[in-house]
Amino acid sequence: MQKALSGAGYLDSKYARGLKVHSVLSVSDKGLPLGILDQYVWAREVEELGKAEQRKKKATAQKESQRWLDALTKSEELLPVSTEVVTIADREGDFYDLFACPRRPDSEFLIRASQNRCLESGKKLWSAVESASIQGEMTVEVKRNPSRAARRATLSIRYTTVTIQPPQNRGKKEQLESQELQAILVTEEEAPPEWEPIQWLLLTTLEINSISDVEQYVRWYSYRWLIERYHYVLKSGCHLEQLQLKTRLRLEMALATYSIVAWRLLWLTYLARHCPDISCEEVLESYEWQALYATIHKQTYPYQKPPTLSQVVRWIGQLGGFLARKGDGEPGVKVLWRGLRRLDDISETWRFCQDLEHHAR
Repeated sequence: MQKALSGAGYLDSKYARGLKVHSVLSVSDKGLPLGILDQYVWAREVEELGKAEQRKKKATAQKESQRWLDALTKSEELLPVSTEVVTIADREGDFYDLFACPRRPDSEFLIRASQNRCLESGKKLWSAVESASIQGEMTVEVKRNPSRAARRATLSIRYTTVTIQPPQNRGKKEQLESQELQAILVTEEEAPPEWEPIQWLLLTTLEINSISDVEQYVRWYSYRWLIERYHYVLKSGCHLEQLQLKTRLRLEMALATYSIVAWRLLWLTYLARHCPDISCEEVLESYEWQALYATIHKQTYPYQKPPTLSQVVRWIGQLGGFLARKGDGEPGVKVLWRGLRRLDDISETWRFCQDLEHHAR
């Protein structure tokens, strides 16, 4: 972020300034992004830099971790009671107050463990789960990121029921009860030598009745990276960090708008992969896809049935620089963002010309 941005706080050091954002992304059980449920923005005070040990002694309500509890409350308020809510978080969400937080019926959590917690049995969490026998194997898609390519990974599965003890450093007013949870450990036993093996220890309130339940929960956790993609779209697709804004308020207003753009862009990308054969008119107006077709193919659309969503998304990608060669795969969010911006201008011009033609008759 810019050093001149007023109202900003420190990020990783006192020299890196900006705003922190905690987003709650709603995703279907098949991995389709559905929208942003909540987004909390704050600035860290420079005076707090280097005082991690002091912050640990504060009540949860005074810590940044409180945002997880607030996000859970907001999610339960916004989603219908008939909808099962599963809160999925990485290791940052592994704190006891979230486990012990009261939840409505059909509100569960699935969190990657970071702490080797004490159990009621006297054992430690990791050793207790590692001592369980391997009960199956599954394959997951490991998505690419800036440091690795996409690949498939075969994981061994262990799971058991554990009862974790509450923290012992709480006062009488904050006394918490033990929590019975399901612990799932998935390990990549034979990872390629150039990659770090996958090892996820997941804690969940979801019931386990069979190995297929465990496989489903692991797949759900693998969708967590979609929130990373969402923030990537905000930064690299929408170029939020490059906006020349001078105040925190203006940046927050821009964030509110670009958050909708980023989600819709992510939704369009994955909808085309989940439902490639649906009509493009589920997403675009008739004049939009007709203008798009005419621009790409240099002629008006010759068929009566609208093209599929998959076809249209590739054409939008071509507007943004996607080459659409045989081995190029599907267009990514960057070219789709550029293509959509061009399509907006093209389709408005198309509609204007159509209106002129209509009035001339």
